Amino acid sequence: MQIINGAVFSDDGAFHRLSLATNGELIGSLGAVSPAAGPDVLDAEGCYVVPGLVDIHIHGAMGADFSDGTADAVETISRYLLTRGVTSFLGTSMALPEARLAGIYAAARPLIGQTVPGCAALRGINMEGPFFNPEKRGAQNPRYIIPPDFGMFSRLNEASGGSIRTVAIAPEREGGLEFTRRASKVCSVSLGHSCADYETAREALSCGASHITHLFNGMPPFHHRDPGIVGAAADSGAYVELICDGLHLHPAMVRSVFRLFGDDRVCMISDSMRACGMPDGRYDLGGQAVTVAGGAATIPGGSLAGSVTVLTDCLRRAVQFGIPLESALKASTVNPAKSVGLDAAVGSLTPGKRADIVIFNRDLSIRHILFGGRIME
Repeated sequence: MQIINGAVFSDDGAFHRLSLATNGELIGSLGAVSPAAGPDVLDAEGCYVVPGLVDIHIHGAMGADFSDGTADAVETISRYLLTRGVTSFLGTSMALPEARLAGIYAAARPLIGQTVPGCAALRGINMEGPFFNPEKRGAQNPRYIIPPDFGMFSRLNEASGGSIRTVAIAPEREGGLEFTRRASKVCSVSLGHSCADYETAREALSCGASHITHLFNGMPPFHHRDPGIVGAAADSGAYVELICDGLHLHPAMVRSVFRLFGDDRVCMISDSMRACGMPDGRYDLGGQAVTVAGGAATIPGGSLAGSVTVLTDCLRRAVQFGIPLESALKASTVNPAKSVGLDAAVGSLTPGKRADIVIFNRDLSIRHILFGGRIME
């Protein structure tokens, strides 16, 4: 397959008018545009040619949740994501008992890394919980929240076949710093659902943490005399997750984050739950009742319970909020891939990587999706 005449989002973070050729399931080459025609030539005149989006924090969609622990649930989520241009994702679990998590991870194990036609690829697991501070539990079930437990983490990682790509913790809880030292040698350690002050967060980052779970949400506010996790992240090289659904963060805050952290460190995520792609109504998340109305998912008491927005719409909203398209694309492709160690295979249009490609019209509607070099109808 050869894609010609499009504005190709290249490794330098800019658009260039290039021809892109695939080699089977991989990107073969990028070069100058030359006249071409035929059944294997796709004319992308007037379009953006970009990498498939990478969502490293998503619970579910279309009525299915990763924590349902079934192949059918993963397939339902995967099929929906691919139709929206999200080609790789991490299945994200909740605060649940170890036995339940072990079953979820064991069920996901044979699916991880598989490339099934019509389905986005499940690239690993985001273990969001249960190692949190109950005071910042958000929609996590307080019955299952415990201090960081490296033994439990190791057993669950074994159940998953070594597929945990990131684990979120509250570093101020007993054993949090030692957990960080040990777990950071296995996967990315993320700070979240935490009451940590600036000093504790900085120490955790110096111990190996490299990521922040949904910045601002599930942590103390960014106060001018008590900067907390946000300030510690700004003073480090950590990646920060951003839920850009228009509800979790004000547009001005989204713009501020890109200015403060730079577009190399922001990872846009959906944090979507099973109601994504579904009508308003009653759902559940981690065993807790969730009401979805007007695009907001809330638990009793009014706290937001993740989002119902697919990552592609988060990208569009970021641009509407004033983020340059190039920056928003980095935050939804290569940055998240780098943050969890997937960038050798996905996240950019680099020869040798997966030919997972989205072709956007100028209004960011989708014209074509290629998965492994094949056009999805």
